Amino acid sequence: MHTTIQSEVFQVTDILLKHARSAFGDQGKLSDEWQALNYRAEPSYDLAIKEYDEFTRLVAQLGIVLHYLPSDASTIDSIYLRDASVLTDRGAILCHMGKAARQGEQKTLMWAYRNLGIEILGEIEAPGKLEGGDTMWLRPDLLAVGRSYRTNDSGIAQLTSLTANYFEILTVDLPHFKGPTDVFHLMSVVSPLDTDLLLVYSPLLTVRFREWLISNGFHLIELPQEEFESMGINVLTLAPRRCMLLSGNPNTKERLVEAGCDVIEFDGDEISGKGMGGPTCLTRPLWRQYP
Repeated sequence: MHTTIQSEVFQVTDILLKHARSAFGDQGKLSDEWQALNYRAEPSYDLAIKEYDEFTRLVAQLGIVLHYLPSDASTIDSIYLRDASVLTDRGAILCHMGKAARQGEQKTLMWAYRNLGIEILGEIEAPGKLEGGDTMWLRPDLLAVGRSYRTNDSGIAQLTSLTANYFEILTVDLPHFKGPTDVFHLMSVVSPLDTDLLLVYSPLLTVRFREWLISNGFHLIELPQEEFESMGINVLTLAPRRCMLLSGNPNTKERLVEAGCDVIEFDGDEISGKGMGGPTCLTRPLWRQYP
């Protein structure tokens, strides 16, 4: 067996997390920050801890090794740690995030990656912007990068330079949708489920990208429109066709099961729903295993 970081679908062996206890701090911190960070409502600290403990229990029961980031001075948004970096088999790129309040999370990640033996390839610098939610491995040699309000041309150019062109980058334009203050990434409209299977929300895909996916052999499961706002699109794949889905999306679950997926549901109103960050946002898979 071999391991890689350059996949969204191979079997996860190790995963990096930031527990709600470390990110949220206490109810006072949540009260101080949730509105400025555009949360839908103020999370309950006590309920968030319970939800996160159950979420990690579900992940750990699959034999996945859990690694945790420590508490630091970052905002409550740091619970969504995927956005702060991009990982490749050669090392990590630390992001300069488009959401200004989140700039600074890189220092804790740098410490964590070095302790895990992951090299730091570099850091995106202003005026470049790059967020991990805009990056998605379609194949181990192909990284799709969303051009959004959170990820700009300079950020993509710097990413390309830092990785020395040893894999292909496919730039995908994203729509305006709700504007620059909204949480909207490439992974807000596409979730890989297997090497040839994707969950997509076609109303917010460009025709060019959707046609590219089909012409390159990807089978598309269409997200039910009524479950877009409840984050049915945000699916974390832990092994081919084994995925985690936020509860409250029964029609999405039905379509995934019909496609041969094993679906693990979790309750996440406090850790996901109010901050609009699903299971992919909450996690940074480190290594994945493949034959």
